[in-house]
Amino acid sequence: MDAGQASRLLKGIRSAALSGRRPPAAPRPDIAESWRRMLARGVHPDRDNRSRMLTLAETEQRRGASPLREVLPVLREGLLPTLDESLHIMVVADAEGRLLWREGHTSILKKADRLGFEVGADWDERVVGTNGVGTALVTRRPVQVFSAEHFVSSHHDWTCAGAPIHDPRDGRLLGVVDVSGPLATMHPATLAWVSSVARLAESALEVRHLRALEGLRTVAAPLVARLAGRALAVDAQGWPAAVTGMSAPERVPLPKSFGPGPVWLPALGDCVVEPLPGGWLIRVTEARTAGEASRLRLDLRGPRWTATVSGAAGSWTHELSPRHAELLFLLSRSGPGGPREGWSAAELAAEIFGDPTRTVTVRAELSRVRRHLAGVMAHRPYRFAEDVRVEVLAPADPVGLLPHSTAPTVVGARLGPGCRP
Repeated sequence: MDAGQASRLLKGIRSAALSGRRPPAAPRPDIAESWRRMLARGVHPDRDNRSRMLTLAETEQRRGASPLREVLPVLREGLLPTLDESLHIMVVADAEGRLLWREGHTSILKKADRLGFEVGADWDERVVGTNGVGTALVTRRPVQVFSAEHFVSSHHDWTCAGAPIHDPRDGRLLGVVDVSGPLATMHPATLAWVSSVARLAESALEVRHLRALEGLRTVAAPLVARLAGRALAVDAQGWPAAVTGMSAPERVPLPKSFGPGPVWLPALGDCVVEPLPGGWLIRVTEARTAGEASRLRLDLRGPRWTATVSGAAGSWTHELSPRHAELLFLLSRSGPGGPREGWSAAELAAEIFGDPTRTVTVRAELSRVRRHLAGVMAHRPYRFAEDVRVEVLAPADPVGLLPHSTAPTVVGARLGPGCRP
């Protein structure tokens, strides 16, 4: 099927979806979910909506604060050499969908200007509909949007492939790299190409992190070695550089308000914190843990998801990855065994991956969750501890609940009433 035939088929599918008729073929799952979000939010399918452009000063401020500026050379080297020849452009957007950098074929850049696809523009899915930037930000997965798969008709002459880029230090979503061009020029392999370059960018960020961690180790190791008791030096994301009197943790989750002075950390207990060049010195003063946790508030209203644990030792908030948010939501719902009976690893694997044999992946992810949220979860089967009260804060619009998830329980919750268990 050539590009023209594919475009006509997709226009028929879109038209049927908008009118409620049976489509000639089913749209791809990510596209179908995006269209449902657009219909629920009232995005007009034939009206080109645009939000306020960033000023030059605002754009420069965002560029300066974005870790993506560090990997622009990797993105350019991986994508630009073929863009002129293939009549494409590359755009890099931040985690809010604002376009910060744009390069490529001059004639395509001019066409993109007419579409509002320019530096400073907002390409959040809620503003411009299904697209390679905004939809990749929502699903947290690479996505290719071809012609009439774009929800807004003015974008049908375009096709785009976007891949999210995450910070390897803490899993935080940094933004999206996208390659876009006219309908006739896009190739099905473009998505794999863009995704590979995005992974190279993440690898480059990881190398920078390891170098910075080694620099902190050079400073901190002699200092930590002279200390009595339990202590460790960590970078700003909690990765350990030097340890004494204890086994080195994989990572120490740090609160956003972290700073010098006394602090309670779930993984360590009561501590005293001192600043170091490029990190922190943490002295453990009492090994009190979070065993007395009594309440968990799971906030899934977005755009970032958090879990807040409260108890006799105080309160602690942890930002969740997409997978961890999905797992905790499933645990908050009645498992296959009934209310509060929990889920087996096989049941969770079947729910998330459609494959009950992927238990190793599920167990590894839940082990990481339990390290961050000590005292909250029980296992065999997986469930929340008996004395923990769980509160789930769901989006006001259910269609926005964990949009990356394809788990049947989550999909059902998007279509049903509120999500409080």
